Amino acid sequence: MEPARSHSEIHLEVDGVRHALRIDNRTTLLDALRENLGVTAPKKGCDHGQCGSCTVLLDGRRATTCLTFAVAQDGASVVTAAGLATGDDLHPVQQAFVEQDGFQCGYCTPGQVCSAVGMLDEVAAGQPSFVTEDLDAEPALTDTEIRERMSGNLCRCAAYPNILAAIRQAASA
Repeated sequence: MEPARSHSEIHLEVDGVRHALRIDNRTTLLDALRENLGVTAPKKGCDHGQCGSCTVLLDGRRATTCLTFAVAQDGASVVTAAGLATGDDLHPVQQAFVEQDGFQCGYCTPGQVCSAVGMLDEVAAGQPSFVTEDLDAEPALTDTEIRERMSGNLCRCAAYPNILAAIRQAASA
C-alpha cells in the first residue's frame, strides 16, 4: 500500500497572476493566499466562516476562504478586493465604499467588497434570497434584500448604514 501524500502541487490564478504552489493538503485557501503567496487582502477573522472577512471571488462566486481547502481549488481563479480595480480605476463597488464611507477600521472591508460584488452578480442573474418575496419576478434590491444577502459579512465597527448605501450606489451605477 502506498503511503498517503501529505503535500500537493496546485495551480491558482490570483488577481490575474498564475501561481504554482506545493502545500500541505490541510492548508486552507486563506492560509495559502496569505502565508504562501503574500496576498493579504482577505483577512483572517473568525477562522470559522462566520464573519466574512476572508471572502473572495472564487471562479466568479463569493466564497469564504477559511473554510475552503486550497487543494480542492487546483486550477481555480481567485479575485480578491485588491484584484478588482483596473489600473488606477477602482471597481464601482470599491468606489462606492470610498464615496459612502463604507468602512471604519477597514479590517472587514475587503471581504465586504468581494461579497457585495458577488451579491450584485447573483441579483443580476436573478437568483433569489431567503427574503425574496416573488420567486417568479426579478429580485428587487431593497434594503431588506441587501441586508439578507450580506448577512454573512460582519463589521465590528458597525458601519452597516454606510455599507448599505455603498451597495445601493454601486447597484445603480
